[in-house]
Amino acid sequence: MSALVVIGAQWGDEGKGKITDFLAEGADVVVRYQGGNNAGHTVEVLDKKYKLHLIPSGILYDTKLCVIGNGVVIDPMAFFEELNYLEGEGVNVSPEKLVVSDRAHVIMPYHKILDKLSEQKRGSKDIGTTGKGIGPCYTDKHERTGIRICDLLNKETLKEKLELNIAAKNKIIKEIYGGEELNFNEVYSKYVEYGERLRPYVKDTSVILYDAIKANKKVLFEGAQGTLLDIDYGTYPYVTSSHPISGGVCIGAGIGPTMVSNAIGVCKAYTTRVGKGPFPTELFDEMGDYIREKGFEYGTTTGRARRCGWLDLVILKYAVRISGLTSLAITKLDTLANIDKIKVCVGYELDGNVIDYFPASLDDLDRCKPIYKEFDGWDSSVEKAKTFDDLHENAKKYLRFIEEYTDTRVSIVSVGPNRSQTIVVNKY
Repeated sequence: MSALVVIGAQWGDEGKGKITDFLAEGADVVVRYQGGNNAGHTVEVLDKKYKLHLIPSGILYDTKLCVIGNGVVIDPMAFFEELNYLEGEGVNVSPEKLVVSDRAHVIMPYHKILDKLSEQKRGSKDIGTTGKGIGPCYTDKHERTGIRICDLLNKETLKEKLELNIAAKNKIIKEIYGGEELNFNEVYSKYVEYGERLRPYVKDTSVILYDAIKANKKVLFEGAQGTLLDIDYGTYPYVTSSHPISGGVCIGAGIGPTMVSNAIGVCKAYTTRVGKGPFPTELFDEMGDYIREKGFEYGTTTGRARRCGWLDLVILKYAVRISGLTSLAITKLDTLANIDKIKVCVGYELDGNVIDYFPASLDDLDRCKPIYKEFDGWDSSVEKAKTFDDLHENAKKYLRFIEEYTDTRVSIVSVGPNRSQTIVVNKY
């Protein structure tokens, strides 16, 4: 590892938190580079579960520097709630261990209000956002009216920018959506307070990361969400507002592409998705229910039940291509234990033709019917496996087929939620 990226290779919720936590043991710096507190990682250490939303998974190690990069949008209230939660669990979250980019954009109260009101306005056409204000914050960022972390540290700058934003947003909230206007003084005083509390954590993180990589320190970049939620390459408009793919690392962390050495794609042994949008291999039967309950497929952030289906290798090959994945980490292999026959999607039938690519058009995707290859299943002995050779023979065949189809080696296999239930197959 020099600069290693961990990417979600499906629709998010692939187990990136566990894989990042596992890899962080060998890292010096762990970096979050996009998204906001709409993401959620559950990490289990010695049978204790930690739920993280903004703060990198490396925070659970005492000796790692954790960085929240400029590509992340930050809700200060959520940030401090997470700090308090971790401190209550005995985790050190001091400014010596955690730094925040001065260029990161701030989620304001009007972002959260507009997020919820716009979703209500869409009715049955809603996107299924978390209501955390992520999309509206990124909208302001690209409209160039956003407020950044560095602005919170300057009362006059904050006042000037907030006055303009409150006036504009109140008009939209009241006249378009019929909502209640925000009080400028209340918001201003609260965010001045947040700025002072944040001040010790705020740094130019691009400089920190550049210096770390130049000094041959091991830097781990942790993505949120997944490939199929990317704003450009996901199932638009049912996507997030940032770039979870490896290309987002350079912009969201402030480093050049030549500094990234490898990229690991995290993928479940099956497929899940939260919220609306197409899902070719989704199961609507007892098998889908079985996978959901066995794998405890409920969102870390929202608690929503995840939609479940067979592994889609068309999607996985797509993720390999657009993120330049150098290896795969397969998680939740244990969830498929004791299923007699396991299916894998190896192509789509679209209007009578067989395709092996992922269409951009949702109309085309809706008409895609999965083409399956069937595998014999394995038993629960996989949960006790410590090496690849320990795995049930059918599980090994399954993993080898994934490698063959995607032309990408499997470097890590997870057979349970704990750190100890992680098998290193190949060098990553």
